[in-house]
Amino acid sequence: MLILFDVDGTLLLSQGAGMKAMIEAGRELFGGSFSFEGVEFAGRLDPLIWSAAAQLNGVADTSENHDRFRRAYGACLRRHFEADPTARLLPGVRRLIDALRATDHLTLGLLTGNYPETGQLKIRTAGLDPAIFTVAAWGHEAATRRELPAVAMDRYKQRMGRVIEPREVVVIGDTPHDIDCAHVNGCRAIGVATGPVHSLEDLRAHEPELAVADLTDTRAVLAWLLEIQAAAP
Repeated sequence: MLILFDVDGTLLLSQGAGMKAMIEAGRELFGGSFSFEGVEFAGRLDPLIWSAAAQLNGVADTSENHDRFRRAYGACLRRHFEADPTARLLPGVRRLIDALRATDHLTLGLLTGNYPETGQLKIRTAGLDPAIFTVAAWGHEAATRRELPAVAMDRYKQRMGRVIEPREVVVIGDTPHDIDCAHVNGCRAIGVATGPVHSLEDLRAHEPELAVADLTDTRAVLAWLLEIQAAAP
């Protein structure tokens, strides 16, 4: 079984450091009035956040400008964390990760809108080694979040040497986007209401197979995953 974690709002919160770094990068490159006002962040792919901000500010959404923004954003985020390492794991995350790593036939992965360099930086700053996530699908690797589970499953095949069926994949995330991308691909979803935007009721309305307030009940979440694993062929 492949367990794919979202990063922001699911594994950790960075106390707004990512958004602040994006704003700083935009203003360094394109002027002090560069704004992200009204741009949706929760559950979005970083390249799509950039595209929306570029359009909002009248900046050409070219590959060159995107690459410049991505580099500047990474540098700004590193400076933020060096000055104040605000990224923190969310309740229950470390204990659940440890339990999953100790369980046979489970592979940990990431499915996130982050660029790899900034996503790994957040995870490392919060106190986890990004290398424990054997498989990852990053925000720049697909045009939409709905395409990321297929990226992760293909990467699993390359890494593990076997095809994994969608019903053997569980996406854990804090937004309806996470639930949607799982279901569109025939995967299962756990909605966890630890993000800054969506409540438990919001997530339940999108019908994840499991919805929890947080990941503190390690035994219950692990038991649910093992039940799914046992039902897989």
